Amino acid sequence: MLWQILVEERNMPEVVRTARDMIAGMTPKLTQGAFGFITAADPALIEELSPQAISTFREEEGISLIVPVEVAEAAGLDAAHSMRCITLNVYSSLEGVGLTAAVSTALGEAGIPCNMVAAYHHDHVFVPTDKAAKAMDVLARLQSRAN
Repeated sequence: MLWQILVEERNMPEVVRTARDMIAGMTPKLTQGAFGFITAADPALIEELSPQAISTFREEEGISLIVPVEVAEAAGLDAAHSMRCITLNVYSSLEGVGLTAAVSTALGEAGIPCNMVAAYHHDHVFVPTDKAAKAMDVLARLQSRAN
């Protein structure tokens, strides 16, 4: 397993660590579809939704899942707060400092709420569906100022 991780790291593009480099290289991309953040404690519901979730996180109150809105609605769950996902296409170090703060601050100053989800390869920004285009503009301006 460790060997596989080391091989994958060698095949990755350069990992950036500074805030300026992360912001300059973030190249935001709006992904297809809308998503709902839901929580479940019922094991049967979790088993049903997990294969379709793009992210899960175990919290004290239950399992949080990010699922396509259609999946949430089909399960009879509230999907009134649909979100769009913007992927930041920079390979940032897990030890990098500043990307999340810069992105959330820029969006906050524009009146756009966001939920950040960090994964191994990329950071993902979830914004309300009706504010996705404006969020993309804000992030493009942030990136251009860092270049």
